[in-house]
Amino acid sequence: MTETRTTAFGRPVAGRRDIERFLRVDHAGERAAQQIYRGQLAILRNHATGPQIQHMMEQEVEHLEAFEDLLNERQVRPSLLDPVWGAAGFALGAVTAAMGPKAAMACTIAVEEVIGEHYADQAERLGDEEAPLRKTIAKFRDDELEHRDIAVDHRGREAMFYAALKAVIQQGCRTAIRIAERV
Repeated sequence: MTETRTTAFGRPVAGRRDIERFLRVDHAGERAAQQIYRGQLAILRNHATGPQIQHMMEQEVEHLEAFEDLLNERQVRPSLLDPVWGAAGFALGAVTAAMGPKAAMACTIAVEEVIGEHYADQAERLGDEEAPLRKTIAKFRDDELEHRDIAVDHRGREAMFYAALKAVIQQGCRTAIRIAERV
């Protein structure tokens, strides 16, 4: 009988295939995230929220570059749908920004909450031999939660139909995560 290794959180330790899925989906997510902010900036660049959106986008670009490096180092293929994630992200950002700055911030709240949970779950699955990756993912989780907090501070929860908008965006994120892990 084989004994399953567990993390300090009591979770099964992620194996090689799990880690490949983590890297693939995280790269896809960061591709979409930086494009969401590019879409928002296309509409709101000259709005008061423009500098904050620019800051968040720059962090997402750093995350994307880090995951590109990790994919290359570990010889993991990116999602086959990489162009789709970028286009979908830009469209989501532009559409929510066209609905107004509060809707753009509501989009950020919705996305970053899901990604924060997603990264926390991954970090809990990484064993001690993956401590550097765990540290990277934990740092990116903190950045994503900072983005959520910025969006809250910029009144994203006051967007018209906030609850419905948030629910739809979060369901879309969770669906994209499941697809990007595999494709």
